[in-house]
Amino acid sequence: MKRFGTFSSCGASIASALILVTALVLGAAPTRAASVTAKFEPHAKGSARTVDHSAWSELLAAHLVAGADGINRLDYTRLKGAPHGRLKAYIAALEKVDVAGLDRSEQQAFWINLYNVVGLDAVLARYPVASINDVSLADPAGQMQTGPWKAKLVTVAGVALSLDDIENAIVRAVFKDARAHYVLNCLSIGCPNMRAVALTGANLEAQLESASREFINHPRAISFGADGKVTASSVYEWFDADFGGFEGIVAHMTKYAEAPLRTRLTALKTIEAYTYDWSLADVGK
Repeated sequence: MKRFGTFSSCGASIASALILVTALVLGAAPTRAASVTAKFEPHAKGSARTVDHSAWSELLAAHLVAGADGINRLDYTRLKGAPHGRLKAYIAALEKVDVAGLDRSEQQAFWINLYNVVGLDAVLARYPVASINDVSLADPAGQMQTGPWKAKLVTVAGVALSLDDIENAIVRAVFKDARAHYVLNCLSIGCPNMRAVALTGANLEAQLESASREFINHPRAISFGADGKVTASSVYEWFDADFGGFEGIVAHMTKYAEAPLRTRLTALKTIEAYTYDWSLADVGK
């Protein structure tokens, strides 16, 4: 697949990922990312323990608006007041969860919800902004970055974590499920929709399947121009390895595509361009 320079995804750092893989292959000392992965790898198979995500579901029910264009948006103006306080209280409750005592599905739901609400908290603290990338925060070395991705924003089990840590060192590294890219939310127009309810261990599989199908059948995922040019979401370029490269992406899309998209995908030979709209998915815009 074609690459066009260096991309910034939902906190994804392609360079960091390559460095991590290289270090592991060469037997170098584990990077911090690898140590974070190892820290949060343990789980309690068969555990019946659950995490209460009702506060997040209630906030979504009150402030998420489904657009006629198929894009879900949040009402940031209303979220700025008392709801922001409830969001912070929910994040504080998540920080106290014994993640190792959960089974795999409950863990995955926990981390995805945490990622989404921590990103939202960072935006709300600085709203109004046109994009999450306008929330410039410092990395652990004190260097200002575009977006909040590298700043340590939350602490779980005594480990200070960034959005990058949660996405790349935990969700991607531990669970290895490409469908997670459809529920990890960057609060952007180009991002797959924020789900209307919080993820839980019980609804996780259904939510992953629904989110995959919904995004793939929306033009943000893939579109065919009148000139035959095929444009896909940059999600598939940033994370092409997660989907299995070009062939894997096509097979993955075909699995969830409805007619006539499914037919067009069977004949797909290349993707000419990738695109992503970083504009905030804000009801007021």
